[in-house]
Amino acid sequence: MKKALEGVRVLDLSHVWFGPFCTLLLTHMGAEVIKIEPPWGDRTRMFPPLHKRESPTFQVLNLGKKGMALNLKHPKGKEIFKELVKISDVVVENFTPGTMKKLGLDYETLKEIKPDIIYASLSGFGQTGPYSPRPSYFSIAEAISGHAYLAGRSIGRPLGSPQAYGDLGPALFAAFSIATALFYREKTGIGQWIDVAQADCMVALVAPA
Repeated sequence: MKKALEGVRVLDLSHVWFGPFCTLLLTHMGAEVIKIEPPWGDRTRMFPPLHKRESPTFQVLNLGKKGMALNLKHPKGKEIFKELVKISDVVVENFTPGTMKKLGLDYETLKEIKPDIIYASLSGFGQTGPYSPRPSYFSIAEAISGHAYLAGRSIGRPLGSPQAYGDLGPALFAAFSIATALFYREKTGIGQWIDVAQADCMVALVAPA
């Protein structure tokens, strides 16, 4: 049976868990995902435990994706990336807000190249606001949203999750948003910039307490 996102090409600039799990879900839905790493590699390649010098975590998060290395700080790397944008549908990145603008690869710039591009920015606290510049990991998202407090309330101290739920939960929101944006573009021809914040998503997942 044909998958929902067959024929969709995604440029995946994300790293660690949040972004790569989002794009993994898009892969499972049939999208062609091209993972673009710096020449020195995604840091997740060294996540323990290693097996034969490779990280099972990295392998799982990037299952079914194509891969290439580009130095986006180099003019030639930027040029190649922009050529890829012209023939792609979605860009996913999870750098600290402002990084892509410094590289000259932000949404407004890429929209000039590909007007209907769907550009998803994944971060800890969103693209605007006082916490926007702060980096975030799953444990921070769980703590600031109240999940750690609720999980440890019975023992009198905050308790982190046994898995990276602060990454995995927001990744579901991001994948759903991208799929919805693709559906919207199919009807209107209009692309968009999607801003997904870990903290927002984790607050949305807090049950009444």
